[in-house]
Amino acid sequence: MKLLIYSHFFAPSIGGVETVALSLARGLTEVRNEKGVAEFDVILATQTPAGNHDDSSLPFRVIRSPGLRKLLQLIRESDVVHVAGPALAPLLLSYLLRKPLIVEHHGYQATCPNGLLFHHPSGAVCKGQFEAGNYLECLKCNSKTDGTIGSLRLLISTFARRALSRHAIVNIAPSHHVAVRQNLPRTSVIFHGVEDPFAGKDTLPKRTTNAKGFAYVGRLVVEKGVSVLLKATQQLRTEGREVQVIVIGDGPDRPRLEKEIESLGLAGTVRVTGFLSGVNLDQILGGVGTIVIPTTMEETAGLAAMEQMVRGRAVIASSVGGLEELVRGAGLTFSPGDPRSLADAMRRILDEPGLNASLGGIGRERILLSFSLGGMIDAHARLYREVYAAVRV
Repeated sequence: MKLLIYSHFFAPSIGGVETVALSLARGLTEVRNEKGVAEFDVILATQTPAGNHDDSSLPFRVIRSPGLRKLLQLIRESDVVHVAGPALAPLLLSYLLRKPLIVEHHGYQATCPNGLLFHHPSGAVCKGQFEAGNYLECLKCNSKTDGTIGSLRLLISTFARRALSRHAIVNIAPSHHVAVRQNLPRTSVIFHGVEDPFAGKDTLPKRTTNAKGFAYVGRLVVEKGVSVLLKATQQLRTEGREVQVIVIGDGPDRPRLEKEIESLGLAGTVRVTGFLSGVNLDQILGGVGTIVIPTTMEETAGLAAMEQMVRGRAVIASSVGGLEELVRGAGLTFSPGDPRSLADAMRRILDEPGLNASLGGIGRERILLSFSLGGMIDAHARLYREVYAAVRV
């Protein structure tokens, strides 16, 4: 089967969409039929330049920055088209060519002009203004960050994305929450999956964790709620609690956050490292027992939480979106945007010996059971087979 995966963003760009697209494409190339023959001929198209990334090291072809003519050719030659996020060009061309189209919704671009379901003026989760037909409110919301013309462009594109997604053979949601929020026809839920870094090992590596150490890992943007973590930390310090917080990541909100750390008197308590990956990230997190995900927007699936849970780390997360669906019962949750609620959860980690280790074990088991990389690959492969078989009849 000739499978085209279109991911507007891809390596060397870093993010959830890029991670899932890479894992999916790589995993599908390893799928064999009963005769031992590769079942999928995978091509991945992206608008991300290669930079220093070595595409030849990948087991599938990567087409960078295809123009409309090249993209048209790729879609025409494919048996099934998978679009990671409702990008307009491949959606429209697939529709015009009547190609079997699968859209995987990593965000809310078919439901919200900013794709986040985040209301910028209030700094809180959007109540669903676009679906409610409150388009003027959408324009006001995004004009704060994109200007009037940019906001209008986002609104118009959302109409197109939603209309074209409704024509897809299947819309994939990475959580039940997203399936409900998007409210698109022919939706199938396929959870994201992550690789077990300890696969093949009899026991997990022993590490000494600091119960007083907490960390945030992710982009530094307003909607990720890092300020909530800072205010919760200040509250604990005011109580005389000994606590250390590491903020790992970078982004446009970093200068403001660094000023906030100073103004809250947390310079000796909170450290911002900037972006880290690989060995450097593992070293910094080596002694951290608990990860905090204080997002104030509706996370679709919580990939960052999965990556830490599979490593046996406890997670404290906002009770919002697909993130709550993932963490509930396997970690601690708190009311989004509420520093007091987060401080209560962090206090439990400080006051209950062994709680972070216990939650870490429960979280790891959940990931291995329901959010494995192999499970994600198998679910997609089954879906492609069903779609391909249906259109050939």
